[in-house]
Amino acid sequence: MARTFVVLRSQPDGRDTAIRREGIAGIRHTIDRRAATVPTVSDVPAGSIGRTIIAADDLAARVAELGAEITADYQGRRPLLVGVLKGAFVFMSDLARAIDLPVELDFMAVSSYGTSTTSSGVVRIVKDLETDIEGRDVILVEDIVDSGLTLAYLRSVLGDRRPASLEICALLVREGAEDSGARYAGFPIPPDFVVGYGLDVAEHYRELDAIRVFEPE
Repeated sequence: MARTFVVLRSQPDGRDTAIRREGIAGIRHTIDRRAATVPTVSDVPAGSIGRTIIAADDLAARVAELGAEITADYQGRRPLLVGVLKGAFVFMSDLARAIDLPVELDFMAVSSYGTSTTSSGVVRIVKDLETDIEGRDVILVEDIVDSGLTLAYLRSVLGDRRPASLEICALLVREGAEDSGARYAGFPIPPDFVVGYGLDVAEHYRELDAIRVFEPE
């Protein structure tokens, strides 16, 4: 049966116009513009950068290994890498270059943290894919598997779009989330809140070349 959903389209004056779309099969979701608001300096939690969990050299070596694994598994195919913004953008960039195959890239953005160091428990899509993934070999590229909430949601959303295959590649897997179903996993990490190599707290510290602990005050 044909489904109906509403897309929010931004106008030049900042207002959102609801547009009804008929006859498109797909999951219904709402793009929450508030989740995409850039935090101000005052929103940054008080704290400091602590010890290094994973050094830059170790990150580079493991990304190269993951790229080699994917290259071997996808011979004769052109995988579509779907990066989860913003945290996965550095990892995905390095991973794409480590895969010795033609690849395509697309991105989704979701939010479950906002500017906090703890998950809100609610996943919001703030940017959807531009690519039709039906019949495609999709690799969802995540920076970190934490509670598993975001990953389970995205697996459901993308699975409903009928890709030929759907696998997960996660740079970091939190202790206790090892059964997340990620076929390709970089490193297990302890429960500390971590930043660097694309991961942030309130948009800070993404530029660090290693995975470091953020210690709130």
